[in-house]
Amino acid sequence: MTDTGDLHATLALQGDGGCIARARRFSVDFLTRAQHIRHLAVSRRAVEVTQLVVSELVTNACKYAPGPLLMDLTLLDHTVRVEVWDSDPVLPLARAADAGRVGQHGLEIVLLCAQSFEARREPVGKCVIATVALADDPGGAPAGHRPR
Repeated sequence: MTDTGDLHATLALQGDGGCIARARRFSVDFLTRAQHIRHLAVSRRAVEVTQLVVSELVTNACKYAPGPLLMDLTLLDHTVRVEVWDSDPVLPLARAADAGRVGQHGLEIVLLCAQSFEARREPVGKCVIATVALADDPGGAPAGHRPR
């Protein structure tokens, strides 16, 4: 793990069985640190949504791209940006909803939880990026949920 200040942190993972749990813990530690350093309001739901997004993105990277991966977390104005780089150049595609399908709902979950989503090819592999709101909306909308 490298920490380049109070707004950005990077975690290198080997793609092994424990990397998803490490990534989830890393995201909680990062948001906790951000709360204390920047005195930000980070709702409990925002921490849980961030963990969910991290879990889904890292799971997909481990499943479809053998080898190491990187996760960057960046604190923006009112969001946390989650970036996961892996070695597979194939971009993820959301599948049509199918209640009968077992598994492969990770990207659907991320798209529902994230404020924004992007996937782009890199010189080696790809980078998948999602942002999550840090606080629940004053109007009562839960953190991480995009208004429709």
